[in-house]
Amino acid sequence: MKSDSYVGALSVSDKSQREGTDLESLLRPPSLWETIVTYMRGVLVVAEIELRKLRHDPTELLTRAVQPALWLVVFGEAFSRLRAIPTGSVSYLTFMTPGILAQSLMFVSIFYGLSIIWERDAGILQKFLVLPVPRASFVTGKGLGAAVRSLTQAVIIFVLALILGVHLQWSVVGIIGSLLAVLLGASFFSTLSMLIAIIVKTRERFMGIGQVLTMPLFFASNAIYPLAIMPDWLRILAQINPLSYIVDLLRGFLVVGTVPDAPLDWGVLLLAVIVAQALAASSYQSIVL
Repeated sequence: MKSDSYVGALSVSDKSQREGTDLESLLRPPSLWETIVTYMRGVLVVAEIELRKLRHDPTELLTRAVQPALWLVVFGEAFSRLRAIPTGSVSYLTFMTPGILAQSLMFVSIFYGLSIIWERDAGILQKFLVLPVPRASFVTGKGLGAAVRSLTQAVIIFVLALILGVHLQWSVVGIIGSLLAVLLGASFFSTLSMLIAIIVKTRERFMGIGQVLTMPLFFASNAIYPLAIMPDWLRILAQINPLSYIVDLLRGFLVVGTVPDAPLDWGVLLLAVIVAQALAASSYQSIVL
């Protein structure tokens, strides 16, 4: 029969061994799979927080409908009657509808970084930064939240297109493809907006830069006129403008029915998102300094 002292010593030894194993597991660098899981969990949490803001302010959905409605109803209808811009076999209103969708998601997303400055001034951002979540998760999560909210722009445009009798390709592939393009495009512009907010740090400077960027990006794209009628210098700008690739995807899915340059369009947008998020994640914490 074993003595009590022997049993006690054995239990202490087992406890020390378990503590050593736990400490070793804590000090061990996380595996690639653990890093990915932690990153994705943080992304989903931050995106859910961003989407809850929309539930507390549903009037934002109505205010977002004003701008695309004006462009389609006023600008689109007027230029369709003038027939001043050659658009082939489709009406000008049909041609410009995907461009207005791209413009709407850009206008909404490009000012998303203003919320980062507001959160910093309110002390909310500092609380987020102390959480054990990778910085990249914050950037991707906020970008994803803004992208999902931008899907309301697509719904608004689709409803307006039905009311105005715009002839779009209402196929399952076309709708899903256009929604994915909206998600990716809004993610890029919202991340770019966050990067601008991180650099300028003040609301006044941010608003000034945002207003300077939106109109040149819009007019130096193929949103409201084809590349073929542009002068050479403007065509070059349009070809390096990410908005042009979003419009190309939307127009292919919703008007043409196919996207001949789909690999190039998706590739450029994915690369733009990755670069923007990498830059924003690496400098995200500096906004509170």
